[in-house]
Amino acid sequence: QVQVVESGGGLVQAGGSLRLSCAASGVAFSDYAVAWFRRGPGKEREFVGGSSWRGTNTDYPTSVKGRFSISRDGTRNTVYLEMNSLKPEDTAVYFCGADFRGGGTRYEGYAFWGQGTQVTVSS
Repeated sequence: QVQVVESGGGLVQAGGSLRLSCAASGVAFSDYAVAWFRRGPGKEREFVGGSSWRGTNTDYPTSVKGRFSISRDGTRNTVYLEMNSLKPEDTAVYFCGADFRGGGTRYEGYAFWGQGTQVTVSS
């Protein structure tokens, strides 16, 4: 069974940084598109960034561009979301999704999801 687990969330001051991890078992992330989504309080689910199975990264939305970045660690089947210059608006539950050679910016493009990890940015 494919398992996707997020970790690394927590409480951070505005301007600080966090690195979220998305660890997969049962699959090789080299064959999977992987993306991060988030859902803030009272907000719709938002695409944060993604990495295609081809190895190219999806463009980041304006809200996080220049502050967030995604990287892959194939050896450990882990995808990271590095978040810098965090703002209170970044407060959300962050989810990692994976799909076999699929992907995109839509939630429906990912078959496997983790449980989410809470990121809270204080002002």
